[in-house]
Amino acid sequence: MRGSAATGEVLDRARLNRATLARQLLLARAALPVLDAVEQVVALQAQVPNPPYLGLWSRLTDFRREHLTELMESRQVVRATMLRATLQVMSARDFLDFRTPVQPALTKAMRGFMGKRAEGLDIAALTAEARALVGERPRGYGELGAELLASRPNRDASALAYITLRTHLPVVQVPPGGTWGSGANATYANADEWLGKEPSPAAEPDGLVLRYLAAFGPASVKDVQSWSGLTGLGTVLKRLRPELRVFRDEQGTELFDVPDGPLPDAGTTAPPRFLPEWDNLLLAHADRSRIIADEHRTRVYRPGARVLPTLLVDGFVAGVWKIRKERGSGAVLAVETFGGLGRADLAAVEAEGRRLLEFAEPEAAGHEVEVAQAD
Repeated sequence: MRGSAATGEVLDRARLNRATLARQLLLARAALPVLDAVEQVVALQAQVPNPPYLGLWSRLTDFRREHLTELMESRQVVRATMLRATLQVMSARDFLDFRTPVQPALTKAMRGFMGKRAEGLDIAALTAEARALVGERPRGYGELGAELLASRPNRDASALAYITLRTHLPVVQVPPGGTWGSGANATYANADEWLGKEPSPAAEPDGLVLRYLAAFGPASVKDVQSWSGLTGLGTVLKRLRPELRVFRDEQGTELFDVPDGPLPDAGTTAPPRFLPEWDNLLLAHADRSRIIADEHRTRVYRPGARVLPTLLVDGFVAGVWKIRKERGSGAVLAVETFGGLGRADLAAVEAEGRRLLEFAEPEAAGHEVEVAQAD
């Protein structure tokens, strides 16, 4: 089935919300194999290890921690730098397909982040040396940076490690790095050696753009660029246009979509969902009003590029949450809403919150949900 030219059909915010939630498996938990779910959402933001597990728990029926850990240990899923030059959990297949197309975004991010610390470096020689060292055995940031510094004594060891492990060298983290509760001391292996296959040399991002639309569409050019970190994607969407559906939002912006992307009715029920910090749902669009009201943005997007864990009610961000440990080894889910919830919503949030605690803190002596309602 091929797409159509611009239809002129306008999709309002509620319709875009339900379309995105359906594709992100957040309207109803899906009975999918975990690997299929990881590929459906393309990737799960993984700046720290636990959020991908929580994100999958909110999206899948009967998800258990070992389901994702076993996929990482069997090399079917990897944790590596990808979208927006941040750590992501994704399938090995997707890493191999999309690592080359995102390289321009990684290079741009490195230049912005490193600044003068990267000036004058022979990047090709640095990357070759790092590849050889990581090929001997997996290395962590500190160790690799110190080794690269030996032949560049006037440089910055942390910058040398960042430039190679997070930017120019296709590497993946070696389990237990990236698994639940593993902390920050991960080691890295060359991707081709760990996965037994070189990343695809194809540099065109067409496939990545189509996967994005299937997971987050309908969406604008700016939306795709915000999610991927890439620029100049208007040319790509112009090339793909004959294959796509084209809508408009209420401001008249063109929205592109795959031909078979679901478009549920705006009135489709959206149950409460708890999302982890940095969930890609909160980072996948330049115009985030389909998920969060503008007046709530500063309560979720915090200094230092933090994105707090969020609560969705009726499909939109309605609060933030955190888990704290209590004396006596109990666990409390503390929820702060942005507005008063009705009785039915409050009961549903508390029930979902208790299930979240049972997943995240199964050994706690007790589980309690506290909801602080805004006036």
